[in-house]
Amino acid sequence: MTKHSRQRECIKEFLTNRFDHPTAETVYLNVKKEFPNISLGTVYRNLSLLSDHGEIRKLSTGTGPDRFDGNTAPHYHVLCTECGGVLDLNMENIDHINALARMQFKGEISGHVTYFLGKCPECLSKENQK
Repeated sequence: MTKHSRQRECIKEFLTNRFDHPTAETVYLNVKKEFPNISLGTVYRNLSLLSDHGEIRKLSTGTGPDRFDGNTAPHYHVLCTECGGVLDLNMENIDHINALARMQFKGEISGHVTYFLGKCPECLSKENQK
């Protein structure tokens, strides 16, 4: 990685202590409390750098802005179809689907991206209260 940056370390620490998979804007608004002169562009560049180096994960869900995860261990996510939230899903690894895909594809399969869709507990609770 490039030279040490206190701003980058602050961004990484912010993500490490969160489980809500914030957007770049949320990261920016929180890091700005410690670094008032930081720009949104600097936050984007540092998020990209951290992601490129495998220190954080960038989640491009296809709905809404990218989100960022401080947990780089293999795990899955649920996308809430109501509020747009992204939550961790602790379940058994399903990498065996790569082998299933390889059997049906003449090219090369190197991995997969899987998001589960549903409603988060908060949205489900609100729905049940109606």
